[in-house]
Amino acid sequence: MADQQDELRALLNDSGEPTLERAIAKAREMVDRLDNVTLNIAVTGETGAGKSSFVNAIRGLQDTAEGAAPTGVTETTMEPTMYPHPTLPNVNLWDLPGIGSPTFKAQTYMNDVKYQNYDFFIIVSASRFKDTDIMLAKEIKKNKKNFYFVRTKTDFDVSREEKRGVTERATLQNIWKNCVDNLRTLGPPPVFLITSDNLERFDFPKLVKILERDLLEEKRNALVLSLPVYSKQFLEQKYSLFKKAAWAVAIAAGAIAAAPVPGLSLACDVAMVVSFLTKCYNSFGLNHRFLERLPQRVKKPILAMVRESELVMAIAEESSVATKVSARLGAARVMEALFRLVPSARNTATAGVSLANTLYMLLEGVKELYSVAKRVNEMAELMQSKANL
Repeated sequence: MADQQDELRALLNDSGEPTLERAIAKAREMVDRLDNVTLNIAVTGETGAGKSSFVNAIRGLQDTAEGAAPTGVTETTMEPTMYPHPTLPNVNLWDLPGIGSPTFKAQTYMNDVKYQNYDFFIIVSASRFKDTDIMLAKEIKKNKKNFYFVRTKTDFDVSREEKRGVTERATLQNIWKNCVDNLRTLGPPPVFLITSDNLERFDFPKLVKILERDLLEEKRNALVLSLPVYSKQFLEQKYSLFKKAAWAVAIAAGAIAAAPVPGLSLACDVAMVVSFLTKCYNSFGLNHRFLERLPQRVKKPILAMVRESELVMAIAEESSVATKVSARLGAARVMEALFRLVPSARNTATAGVSLANTLYMLLEGVKELYSVAKRVNEMAELMQSKANL
């Protein structure tokens, strides 16, 4: 009995609530936000600016992948087109037609694209920002939405100038100054230099930090979970977010499993646990879609390493099944893999997993997935460095 009281006090401390009832209500609210909060990102700019490639990059897709936004030197986006995130269906990237295209004029652009549907706007250019971009930014501001200027294809400029003896730092300073000068009527504009081919390079991490600052917490979390793992630091940030969310899932899952309702038992607890770990697996970039993006020279050894994790492989199998019966079997394999990580939890499984055991299993599961993702990124970096020698 004392142990149970200690467990309860520890979980209440994690929740910040004085009673179990309030902790359960808060946990359910947090889990609901984790599952259902929507985020709609509008990407716009002039024709040929690289909007579609940017949309694909932040969805973790190559331009040639199935479901990618079509790219081209001419305007390929003729109307606002929604591209759902591959693993988070409530996060949507909107590829908007270029302003000034035949069917979308600057004067009516905001109403034509239904500006109220989007959380913020990213205005993209592959060269200098022009009067139409400034006009659009002013309209966005007038409608109380945030906007951010993204200068794409920066790597091309850096490579070209290096051949002329200009350093990368000098080139970046010149590009940024030119962008800011063109936008000076807006005050200090938020300008970020990026390349869609390598999000870690240049200013993309700065852009993410600014977006996190400007978004509400639940939408901020949706952004962090949806973006690909482009750096070690960002993987750490995702890991921290999942660890903080684990207590809510443990309490919500435990409350369901303990509910005195016929038919609600450990199966409900399992479904929530598996769903949470699957989100983690996808967000850490361990799914097949992401791993297939790796260069061929590094893919084979990395896939071999990933297959060593029983939990990763169980989630991969559970995620790929098509029928309810197969899904239940897949979920059972995920739990079996968890029990191997946390053998003590197996002893209490038949009576219903306690809140503390559920939390411990979740944290150990998240830790295992994080460890595999960390090794994937370290191996990819090491092998890429060797290839560049």
